[in-house]
Amino acid sequence: MLLSIENLVLLCLGFFIVATLYSSVGFGGGSSYLALLTLVLVSFFSIRSIALICNLVVVSSSTYLYFKKGHARLNDFFPFVITSIPMAFIGASFRLGETIFFIVLGCALILSSLFLTWQTYSNSDGLNVARSYPKYLNYVLGGGIGLLSGLVGIGGGIFLAPILNHMKWESSLRIAALASFFILVNSLSGLGGLVVGGTLELPWVETIALAVTVFLGGQLGIRISLKRLSPNAIKRMTALLVFVVGVRVLLVNGLVIV
Repeated sequence: MLLSIENLVLLCLGFFIVATLYSSVGFGGGSSYLALLTLVLVSFFSIRSIALICNLVVVSSSTYLYFKKGHARLNDFFPFVITSIPMAFIGASFRLGETIFFIVLGCALILSSLFLTWQTYSNSDGLNVARSYPKYLNYVLGGGIGLLSGLVGIGGGIFLAPILNHMKWESSLRIAALASFFILVNSLSGLGGLVVGGTLELPWVETIALAVTVFLGGQLGIRISLKRLSPNAIKRMTALLVFVVGVRVLLVNGLVIV
């Protein structure tokens, strides 16, 4: 066991809140899991591995519900995932040095916070007409975001969804379904890359406790609507958290500026 009981309880509380909020707006919470883990864990192998496991736990249920309710179609999602799966695997299999990893992670967290904020201003409602784009663009987007996802240990939906909303690719609900499925397949691929690269590191006590926590939070977020906070307010608050920790990771852990 790497953490004290007190720190693990506090971490579980943070993960529960993140899972509840993120699942209520269609994400897995990977960027915020990374942000919280960097505050208490030293090993960046453990940080990446635990974040991917927790991502999988949260988005598995939401993906199932999207498909069950008819909001997800594999034919629409195929171009994105056919390139993202191998690229996420390649990204996760890289054995990055600790300094490089924290620089990439810090930049990715800052970017994800900006993308999350951007989504609150670029959301299109379901009444807007979807625009047409060249098919190859879907493959390019999937591959690029998949590579970044594998490198830092997130599913990538937090990058993909705001871009597609801005492009008016489809309705917001269909984009949320795609983001959930995208996170699921990339997290699975990323885990495979960690195994092949020999960097899968799961402290079992912490991993089981956090996985159970995010499962409960995810179920809560999926099944209830938050009455006092709009989805945009939730995204902006979590974006602020991710931005602050991303800057800290970049400056303290990556660039070693005390």
